[in-house]
Amino acid sequence: QVQLVESGGGLVQPGGSLRLSCTASERIVNFYVMSWYRQAPGKQREFVAYITRDGTTHYDDSVKGRFTVSRDNAKNMMYLQMNNLKPEDTAVYRCNAYQDWGQGTQVTVSS
Repeated sequence: QVQLVESGGGLVQPGGSLRLSCTASERIVNFYVMSWYRQAPGKQREFVAYITRDGTTHYDDSVKGRFTVSRDNAKNMMYLQMNNLKPEDTAVYRCNAYQDWGQGTQVTVSS
């Protein structure tokens, strides 16, 4: 079981940016795909983005063009660059590798 730890969340104004990080306890090159999900209060968890080992990415339509997912296999880390943030992006963001999940990091977008 891999341990995943997210960081980088916080409070940001609409239009602002944040960069989330996900640190893994083992080599992420072992995972063909890694993903970001988010869950807002009172809502179900929803998919945000994924990235494959070779760098192929896919995004939910709600974040396409604003968010960028990347990974550094040498550092065992995955990132989520979030630009032009909107209040509806407010949620706990969690990284995922198959059956393993991090605890999440809170992102709050508010003026």
